[in-house]
Amino acid sequence: MTAETGASMFRVMLRMQIKPGMGGDFEKVWYQVADAVTHHPANRGQWLSRSAEEEGIYYIVSDWADEERFREFERSDRHLEHRTKLHPYRSGGSMTTMNVVYDMSRETARRQ
Repeated sequence: MTAETGASMFRVMLRMQIKPGMGGDFEKVWYQVADAVTHHPANRGQWLSRSAEEEGIYYIVSDWADEERFREFERSDRHLEHRTKLHPYRSGGSMTTMNVVYDMSRETARRQ
């Protein structure tokens, strides 16, 4: 549960190392298959970012209603298909999960 909104939010951050010279293709394919995540009812949004400091490093951040529903998606055939399409571009990576404590974007919007 976030302190400001009273609602839970589970965040996943993937750090992906993309094979040299494949960044542009990776970006296109990610965009083409992104709806596998964004159309899941428990997904609250996702973002693809390219590192400004490290060549070939991308971050994918996605927000979920809760951890249980994220894990359900993670085990699904739809997620396996999504991962399979992105795998040829990847040479390494890691995943970090977290619980959102404050969502200042929502707080800022309420103040306006």
